[in-house]
Amino acid sequence: MNPDHINDIATAIQLALAPVFLLTAIAGMLGVMTGRLSRIIDRGRFLTEGGHTALQPNREVTEEELHILERRRHFTSYAITAFTIAALLVCLVITTLFLEVMFAAPLQWAIGLFFSSATLVLVIGLTFFLREVHLATITISIRKPDTKA
Repeated sequence: MNPDHINDIATAIQLALAPVFLLTAIAGMLGVMTGRLSRIIDRGRFLTEGGHTALQPNREVTEEELHILERRRHFTSYAITAFTIAALLVCLVITTLFLEVMFAAPLQWAIGLFFSSATLVLVIGLTFFLREVHLATITISIRKPDTKA
């Protein structure tokens, strides 16, 4: 292996660091979204298994909350899908960077396409995340406990 080839590989590793940091951020978002999905599912199970009757005797209110939980579950699922696709595209960016160096192939167009696609899908995932958070925020009611003096 000649020294120029070793320098090329070192450069490829340096170039791959930025996408790796992006991959770490996406993994963090996936963690957040799976946590939110888990809480949505737990709340839905609680309501459907009858645990709600002491807290929420009104069946219409329960049905409305279940409907909202279902919408939130869909948004969360879409966000998870988008973040996963973005992570896969970032992995393709990293792989293509190394293929370009290893085989001296002109793959800048593929790198640009994968990176642009990853960024676009990440924006879509963040939009679904924002929508789910907004829906959760507008549907929550925090009541002050009755204080009897």
